[in-house]
Amino acid sequence: MIEFKNVSKNFGNFNAVSNLSFKLNKGEILSLIGQNGAGKSTTFHMLLDFIKPTKGQIIWNKNLKRNIGYMPEERGLYPKESIKNQILYFAALHGMHKSKAYVELKKWMNKLNVVGEPNDHIESLSKGNAQKVQLIACLMFSPELLILDEPFSGLDPVNADLLIKAILEAKNNGTMIIFSTHNMENVEKLSDYIIMLSHGKTVLKGDIHSIYKQFGRTRLSIEGYKNIKLLEDFPGIKNIDFYNDDCANMELENENVGKTLFNKISEDGYVPVFDQHYPSLDSIFKLKAK
Repeated sequence: MIEFKNVSKNFGNFNAVSNLSFKLNKGEILSLIGQNGAGKSTTFHMLLDFIKPTKGQIIWNKNLKRNIGYMPEERGLYPKESIKNQILYFAALHGMHKSKAYVELKKWMNKLNVVGEPNDHIESLSKGNAQKVQLIACLMFSPELLILDEPFSGLDPVNADLLIKAILEAKNNGTMIIFSTHNMENVEKLSDYIIMLSHGKTVLKGDIHSIYKQFGRTRLSIEGYKNIKLLEDFPGIKNIDFYNDDCANMELENENVGKTLFNKISEDGYVPVFDQHYPSLDSIFKLKAK
């Protein structure tokens, strides 16, 4: 278990993180989201004990510090070294025997579809394959805690899916995982809990379903309805966008507007699509980041 209790970090007069609190248990994934400079990397650095908090407590089992996998946003591989030499070195730091580490390396290279051989130098790999090698260095010793700073940066959708599978496998094996990303689709796929920071302050917190409920089903898509005038004049509709002559996306002032509108347009007959839904996490991110 890891717990942040009202943790803050100041650099002089600059407040990088303010009163951050969360608890993470075995086999859980926390997504830390926010714009650049929101305080995500500072939070990781406090968790890793690179820097000390100005105030508050970080509570965890001290033995955990020996079993952490960390993938920084600025990747840390040596381009002139081979995949094998680097991975065996990182594995030795975590107490793995060389023969076992080499077996794990080959297993993970196959699992993540790394294009290359163990004796290839990092500089010969594509950016995506080098990124997967760095991930192998974090995963191969079965860490208790995995910290991933922008792990999806630069990955195409196929390789991003391989990474998602690897993260979920680690979760199922009991690893605690904290990651940051600007890809809200992957946040939705992976997260047990989400914290959004803005200028160091927590502006959004909870599991994905509770976050959606905070905003309500205030987004509506209609297809196959041609009475544009009615939609434009209907009370409680805002930010309406028409396309393909008989389709519209809109934002509602509240959920009840949708019920009233449905009853009204149903008087004109069959409507193929009336989809009232939560705003996307991407929309929520943009709204809270303002």
